[in-house]
Amino acid sequence: MKQLVVFTGAGVSAESGIKTFRGADGLWEGYRIEDVATPQAWKIDPERVLKFYNLRRKQCLLAQPNTAHYLLKKLEENYRVTIITQNIDDLHERAGSSNVLHLHGEINKAQSSLNPRFVYEMQTDEIIIGDMCELGSQLRPNVVWFGEAVPNLNWAIQLTREADVFVVIGTSLQVYPAANLIHEVSQSCQLYLIDTHADDFNLSARITRICSLATEGVQKLFELLTK
Repeated sequence: MKQLVVFTGAGVSAESGIKTFRGADGLWEGYRIEDVATPQAWKIDPERVLKFYNLRRKQCLLAQPNTAHYLLKKLEENYRVTIITQNIDDLHERAGSSNVLHLHGEINKAQSSLNPRFVYEMQTDEIIIGDMCELGSQLRPNVVWFGEAVPNLNWAIQLTREADVFVVIGTSLQVYPAANLIHEVSQSCQLYLIDTHADDFNLSARITRICSLATEGVQKLFELLTK
């Protein structure tokens, strides 16, 4: 089977009701990214950061996988599929996808604020001040904040270089270093881009562009890849 690598962003989860991160004026539901998604924000006001992610976590738990998620799972019948996602929700996993690599962490997990290698499955939908890791430090969301290293990036680059088919779905390609993945594909790799603004991206002419929402776009992709 050919190796199909799918790189997903917020657009694939938006139709499940999860709001995209980059909204008008760089705000997400009334919060500035700088105030809730940076190491500096954590140092200044950890309680506000925890509250923000507790709300996001509850939103993600209420959301359900959509047609795009399920069709990506179905492609496993024809390809060896790996999904590299910028999303911190677990909708790909809940749709049944077998191989999912999270670049920016997983909201349903907590990590030590002292050592990021200590990661825990959450038993509740909240982290509060006073929840400690085994090292005795405050637990924080298991997410990669702006300004932090992306631990799984090298793995993602290797997977991308091995892809026979590489698909980008619902990402602005503005969040680095993840946005550079598309430039790591081999010369022989088939490239697809699914996004409502796909025609506006300044990318290679070799990319097949599908200008639509994720659900409709992945349906078109599925038909192209399985015909």
